[in-house]
Amino acid sequence: MPAGHGLRSRTRDSFSRPFRKKGTIALTTYLRTYHIGDYVDIKVNGAVHKGMPHKFYHGRTGRVWNVTKRAIGVEVNKQVGNRIIRKRIHVRVEHVMPSRCTEEFRLRKVKNDQLKAEAKAKGEVISTKRQPEGPKPGFMVEGATLETVTPIPYDVVNDLKGGY
Repeated sequence: MPAGHGLRSRTRDSFSRPFRKKGTIALTTYLRTYHIGDYVDIKVNGAVHKGMPHKFYHGRTGRVWNVTKRAIGVEVNKQVGNRIIRKRIHVRVEHVMPSRCTEEFRLRKVKNDQLKAEAKAKGEVISTKRQPEGPKPGFMVEGATLETVTPIPYDVVNDLKGGY
């Protein structure tokens, strides 16, 4: 019998609840505040059937464009053929979690502001641009001894007889 092509086909593992995470959903899921422009990760919770996004969006990151009473409007990029379309979907809060994709950027921004303030106090001009990691410095190998390795000649006649 051929495989089905239904809405939730091939989601047996992806929509299942993680190990030791089954049961009632944590209250923080419902008490979180989302603002327009926030980045969110779409992670389907198989226990909640309402407001569930299509399996394509599971694991995708998007931006919040609308906030309603129980759901969040998320804008996600989707490749269709040779173009990328911005899809706007509404997903319930149970299937959404705040993304950490901008975490490194925010920390770097705070650090750069501190460095700029310190440099301004000293009267210096600094560059906060990220520089690529250059080539590793060279070094001399000392105390190494050379050892010449030569292969043992292969003897076909003795090998056929059963060894040396």
